[in-house]
Amino acid sequence: MINVFLVDDHELVRTGVKRILNDVRGLKVVGEAKTGEEAVQYCRSNHPNVVLMDMNMPGIGGLEATKKILRFNPDIKVIVLTVHCEDPFPSKVMEIGAHGYLTKSAGSDEMVNAIRAVNSGQRYIAPEIAQQIALSQFNRKSDPNPIKNLSERELQIMLMITKGQKVQDIAEQLNLSSKTVNSYRYRMFQKLGVNGDVELTHLAIRHGLLDMDNL
Repeated sequence: MINVFLVDDHELVRTGVKRILNDVRGLKVVGEAKTGEEAVQYCRSNHPNVVLMDMNMPGIGGLEATKKILRFNPDIKVIVLTVHCEDPFPSKVMEIGAHGYLTKSAGSDEMVNAIRAVNSGQRYIAPEIAQQIALSQFNRKSDPNPIKNLSERELQIMLMITKGQKVQDIAEQLNLSSKTVNSYRYRMFQKLGVNGDVELTHLAIRHGLLDMDNL
């Protein structure tokens, strides 16, 4: 039996995925969470085989939650299930140790296949995502995306800022000082050529990094 843990801040998404997976022989949804913090707490005391992880959530978000889960239990297989299909998300997620990457447009059969694949030790990237990564590498020189120059931490803080979180709140959630968060923030502004949070949000929207439903 493959035990699956669901992480998504939308109850409707969790309910739908749970119904699909519980109808499949050999799969069982053993729990669910609506924030990255809840997911980390669960995985510290429980050991699901596979975690289906959303990226855009309140609090620390899916990127940091994935890092923390794998730091405490590297045997857990994390599959990112998100609306984001363009780099740098897929590359960053796979770099920190996730085993799979699916978009929420994936069919139920593909999701089941991905779960079985990663549980057996393989990596699974949706074909359209793999194509995006390949094209991104090919076009990097001719059509550079400034967001790809961000570090993992800068990208994470960018997402939190564009969701309207304040520097102090970000600092508390990431166990950093406000001064450190502001240092990342201004360094990010320089790399991206923006002058404030509003321009940063517009940039995130242009590059498809912000889920408009969450604004």
